[in-house]
Amino acid sequence: MTFGEKVRKLRKEDGLSQEALAEELDTTRQAVSKWENDQGYPDTEKLLTIATYFGVSIDYLLKQSYGTSAPEAETYYVSDEMAEGYVDQMTKMARPFSWSAVLIASAFVPYLLFTRPAVYAFLIVLLGSAGLLTFIYAVSKESKKYDVLTTKPLTFDHTYLSQLTEQYEQIKKRFSIWIGAGITFIIIGVLSFALEENGITQGYLTAYYPVFVLLIGIGAAALFRTLPVLAAYQLLVHNEQHIQALQARSEKKWRKLWKEWF
Repeated sequence: MTFGEKVRKLRKEDGLSQEALAEELDTTRQAVSKWENDQGYPDTEKLLTIATYFGVSIDYLLKQSYGTSAPEAETYYVSDEMAEGYVDQMTKMARPFSWSAVLIASAFVPYLLFTRPAVYAFLIVLLGSAGLLTFIYAVSKESKKYDVLTTKPLTFDHTYLSQLTEQYEQIKKRFSIWIGAGITFIIIGVLSFALEENGITQGYLTAYYPVFVLLIGIGAAALFRTLPVLAAYQLLVHNEQHIQALQARSEKKWRKLWKEWF
């Protein structure tokens, strides 16, 4: 198919008239008509707008094909601004996520420090509620406009993808310290409880239970602060692996349903 045939096909699949598409692309009906009749090409900026609107790659639009189907039409072109916006969203969500982990873990500390139920019950409710509200606030930061990034194969400008890959490697090195520390704190906290509960330390660690709880909370906070950001970069940089894993899970799910039904 030619460029014009592809634009016409995509427009009709979306149930749009030439006038409606022109309005969506901020252009004229005459311009859309010329494109569809292969009497001209849009400029680079408008071409990017068309690709983004229909969720296809620029390469698909410009490369002439002779089949009736086009796998590339399932890809989604990600602009620099959209990729940066997605990473920024995950960064903003990660911060309150980490605080919610600390607050929820801290909610167990009053029970270990105080003996009067009237005192520790109030503090548990206060800290637990604060942690839950912080978690809800973090979730509210999520924008539905980025959902497409998790479900479709993505295409990028080659130069920008190289820059994004370099950023990912730098972030991964910097966050590896946080992740290592977080895992270490969690292991220390859990192991200390396990040793005490099994009578190995003979009660010597009981007085330090609040410290161990906080260590677990801080460790979880370090992971919540870093892993969502790394996951965002990984989704963009290694998108092909993400899609393959997604397809594998989908196939496994259908196989399971098939066995249950038949």
